[in-house]
Amino acid sequence: MKRFFILVALFVPVMLSAQAKLSQTVINDFSARVAAHYQLPHDSITGYIAEQLTRSGNAGLDIDSTVFDLKKDPVALDAALKYLYQYSDCNRQRFIANLRSMNLETNSVFPLATYTANKYKNDTKALLDDKKDFLATYTGPVTGKKPPASIADVAAANQAAAVAESNANAAAESNTAAAGNNNTGTENTAAPTAPATDTRNWEVRPLFQVRTPEQLVEMYGANNVTQHDAINLAGDKDGEAYIIYPDTDNELEVQFDGENGNIVTFSHYPSKWKSPYGIKAGDPLDKLAKVNGRPFKLNAFEWTNGGMVSSWNGGSLEGKSVIVVLKANNTGDPKQYDQVTGDKTLRSDLPALKKLDVIVESIAFKAAN
Repeated sequence: MKRFFILVALFVPVMLSAQAKLSQTVINDFSARVAAHYQLPHDSITGYIAEQLTRSGNAGLDIDSTVFDLKKDPVALDAALKYLYQYSDCNRQRFIANLRSMNLETNSVFPLATYTANKYKNDTKALLDDKKDFLATYTGPVTGKKPPASIADVAAANQAAAVAESNANAAAESNTAAAGNNNTGTENTAAPTAPATDTRNWEVRPLFQVRTPEQLVEMYGANNVTQHDAINLAGDKDGEAYIIYPDTDNELEVQFDGENGNIVTFSHYPSKWKSPYGIKAGDPLDKLAKVNGRPFKLNAFEWTNGGMVSSWNGGSLEGKSVIVVLKANNTGDPKQYDQVTGDKTLRSDLPALKKLDVIVESIAFKAAN
C-alpha cells in the first residue's frame, strides 16, 4: 500500500503537468485541421471560431492568416480552443465529438479536451452567456477561404491581370479600327466593348511580409509604385514611404520601419483593398465603435493630433497597433463643432460627433517584422 501511494505521488504531478501544456505535435495537428476545415464551404465549427476570434480582437491583422496558421499564434490558438469549447456548450463529451469531426489524430483529441476543459472550467457561465449574446447577431459561417497570398502569389496575379487588361485594350482598339474601315457612311451601332474584369490581388496581408521597395515593384509593377517623404501628424518629415497606385482611390502608403515592422496606411476612399478588421478610410464612426466592441476616446479637433484615437478603452482594437485619425464632414454648425474642438479628449459616443458626420480620415496598421 505504501508503494502504491509513492507511485501516485510520483505520477499525479506528471499527469497534471501534461494536461496543463500541449505538445507541439498536438498544436500542429489542431492548427492543420482548423486550416483544412476553414477551406470547406459553410463549415459551422471553423466559421464560429473565426467570427468569435474576429469579434474578440484575437484574430490579429487578418482573420484568414490567423486561422490558417494558429500554431504560430499561441494567444489565438488558445482563443480558438476556448470558442470551440463554447461552441460545444462547454460540454467535454460534445467538445471531444467536435474534435473528432474535424478528423484530428486520435492521440490529439484527449490532450486537447483535457487541456481546454481544465483551462476554462471556471468560465463556463460567462462563456455560455457570451454565446447567447453572440448568436443573437451571428449570421452563419463564412468559410471556403483560400490560404493567404504570398508575395509571389500577388505578383503573379497582378501580372496576369495586367496582361489580360492589355489584351482587352488591344482587342478593343482592333475592333474600333475594323469598324472604321468598314464604315460606308452609315451610323456605327456596334456595342462598346465591356471593360476587362479587375482580377488584381487586393489583399493587404502580403504587404506586411515585404522588406524592400524592390519587392513592392515586383508585386505591383514599376509604374504603380512611387516614393515620397513620409509626413507625420505634426507635419514633419518622418522617413521615406512608398505609394502603391498613386493618385487613385486605391492609393495606399507603405513605410518600412526596420525591426519595428511595416506600417500600411489608407487615406483614400472608396478603395478596393481588403483591409484588416474590415476598416477603411471613409467608414463612419459607428462602424469603428462596432469593430472595437465599445466606445473609445479621441482627441478633439483643431488641436495637436486632432481627431486621432487616443485610447480604445480596452476594446477589441486595444494593443493591435491600429492608428486612426477621424474628421468631421459637417462643420457648418458652430455650436455643435465647438463642442468637439480644443485641447481635450472626447468619447466616441458623444451625440455631437454623430451630428457632425464623423468618418475615418486615415487608418494605419503596423505589424512587426
